[in-house]
Amino acid sequence: MSASLTLAVVGYGMTALSHSRAFGTDGHHLRWLIGRVPERTEAFSREHGYDRHSTSLDDALGDPAVDAIILCTPSEQHEGQAIACLEAGKHVLIEIPVAMSLPGARRVADRARSSGRVAMVAHTHRYHPGIRFAKAEIDAGTLTPHSITSRYMFLRRQNVGASGYRRSWTDNLLWHHGCHAVDTALWLVGATTGAVETTSIVALPDANLGAPLDLALVLRTATDRLVSVSMSYNSHLSRYDYVVVGNEDTLEIRDGVLRERHASGPIEPVRDSGPSPVVRQDREFVDAIRRGRRAAISPDDVLPAMEALQAAQDAADAVGGASLTHQAAGRHVA
Repeated sequence: MSASLTLAVVGYGMTALSHSRAFGTDGHHLRWLIGRVPERTEAFSREHGYDRHSTSLDDALGDPAVDAIILCTPSEQHEGQAIACLEAGKHVLIEIPVAMSLPGARRVADRARSSGRVAMVAHTHRYHPGIRFAKAEIDAGTLTPHSITSRYMFLRRQNVGASGYRRSWTDNLLWHHGCHAVDTALWLVGATTGAVETTSIVALPDANLGAPLDLALVLRTATDRLVSVSMSYNSHLSRYDYVVVGNEDTLEIRDGVLRERHASGPIEPVRDSGPSPVVRQDREFVDAIRRGRRAAISPDDVLPAMEALQAAQDAADAVGGASLTHQAAGRHVA
C-alpha cells in the first residue's frame, strides 16, 4: 500500500467536511464522494477536490482502487453500510454511533473481527485535550474517579444539522449525542462489557420531530463508579461538559478543554498546540491500516456504551410512546 490512501466519503454534511479537510490536508486521495441529492453531491465533490461522485454507495464499494470508506451518513444506516464496506474488502471509519442497537453493534464488531480489515468508530471526543488529560491521570493512578457528571445540551427543535442544511433525517438524542457522552465517561472510568447498571428517564416524543428531546441517564459500573448524563435538545444555552470527581482531585472539562481543577482552582484553559481531535482520530485510522493492527476505537471497544444505550432504549420502549428510534436502516445515503 502506498503512503497515501485512496478514500471514499459518504455524506456531505459538516462531519463529511471535517473528514474531507483532514484527509485531504494529509495528502490522501479523495476519489469518491457519495451523497443522496445529486446536485449537492456534485457541488461538494467539486468544492473539495474529489475525482468522482455518485448517489450509490455501490460505486465506491465496487472500485478496486478504494482502500477505505468514511461513513458520515444518518445513524440508522451505519450498521448496514459498515458491514457492506467490510464485505467488499474495504477498511471503514464509521461515524458515531456504530449502530442503533446493541445487537447491531455486535454484528458490526463480529464482521470486523472476521474481515481482516480495519474498522474504527469515530468517537472523536476521546481525542479532546481535556478528556485525554483526565484519562492520562486516571491511567497513571494519580486520579481515582468516584463519579462523572456530564451535560450535553443545545437547541435542536428543527430538523437542521450543524451546517444549517435542512435534512431528510432526524438526529437521535440517545444513540447519537448520548453515545458521545456515555462512551466518553465509561472510557474514562474503564468500564467493561456486561458490567454497567443503567437507569434512565426519557421524555415523551416531541410533537414535531417525533422523538424525545430530553433524557437523563445514571450508570453504575462494577467498581461502583457513577456516571450521570443530562441531555437536551431544548436548551437555549449550549453545554458540553464533564465534571470528573476523583479521590485526589476534581476536574471540570468544558467543550473538550480542561477549565478548572481543585488542585489549582480556575486555570487558563490549556489547548492542544498540535492537530485537532478529528485529525488525530483520522491519523489513528490511517496508522492502523498501514500497520495492519486494530484501530484504537474498534467496534468492540464501544460495546460498553452500546450496552448502556440499549438498556435505556429498552426502558423507554417498555413504557410505550417514548421510542427513541424512528427510521429504518438501509444502505442509502443522507
